[in-house]
Amino acid sequence: MESFSLLLAVILLAVIFDFINGFHDSANAIATVVSTRVMTPRMAIAVAALMNLIGAFAGTAVAKTVGSGLIAGPAVTQVTIISALVAAIIWDLITWYFGIPSSSSHALLAGLVGAGIATGGLQVLIWAGLKKILIALFLSPLLGFMIGWLVMVGLFWAFKGSTPSRVTGVSQKLQILSASYMAFSHGSNDSQKSMGIITAALVSFYSLKDFHVPLWVILLCAVAMGAGTAFGGWRIIRTLGLKLTALKPIHGFAAEMSAASVIEIASHIGVPISTTHTISASIMGVGATRRLSAVKWGVGINIVIAWILTLPASAGLAWLTCIILKQIF
Repeated sequence: MESFSLLLAVILLAVIFDFINGFHDSANAIATVVSTRVMTPRMAIAVAALMNLIGAFAGTAVAKTVGSGLIAGPAVTQVTIISALVAAIIWDLITWYFGIPSSSSHALLAGLVGAGIATGGLQVLIWAGLKKILIALFLSPLLGFMIGWLVMVGLFWAFKGSTPSRVTGVSQKLQILSASYMAFSHGSNDSQKSMGIITAALVSFYSLKDFHVPLWVILLCAVAMGAGTAFGGWRIIRTLGLKLTALKPIHGFAAEMSAASVIEIASHIGVPISTTHTISASIMGVGATRRLSAVKWGVGINIVIAWILTLPASAGLAWLTCIILKQIF
């Protein structure tokens, strides 16, 4: 049986990942509401932290997919999970340092795949689950862009003939609601990934037959993500809120509502997607309704490149980490 200390290491690393995910991805929920000056940074972070915490209790469908839908159970060891977490944490810190809104979801899921291959080869991968997740990860930004564009067009029609001051006044109130919704959806999808990781470690250590997320795991991950969000991630806020396109409250509302809706649908069907990808694409979709040149496509392309690099980089880091750790433990 694997040592209890390795199980504790998994839990500690999962909490660290959740905390980093919170401050790395907190920009997803508050970048637009800060850049449009609807909320002060301090107020926005407080709201985002609270709604992230509440969202974490929304369900466990994503946790089950992450914990048992990618790698065959017998191949999931504590070393496998530790390797995936280490790789995801390293990649998140690198992209946070450079202010690149990469995906914590991509990093963790790719890390699981890389570590799983290092543990038992390609045959341990659950291809049906992997295919479903990959489709969702690539489809969600497209949906975010299209829905963001459509919602913004609809708002243009809804406010047709209204004065600019009225549009601003109404949309400022609406954006408080949409930012809260975005933070809630982020908590409901992203915190479940760490829940799935910890539960997979518990299943492996205790040889459990059923994959069930304990209440204490939900609470632990919820608090970790809420605390990370409270810490904030200003480098990424500047990229999403200021560099992609110029935003007004009505644009922030459209982007947040569109992205949060896509994320919530994914959470309910148990699919882990990238909140970063979805909100970034929604912001670009909203900006494109004014004119294509309103979006700084160069910044967008750099973000897409980072997204693409996340998969092989995280998988490679996890594979290498797992190979090294297998020589030690």
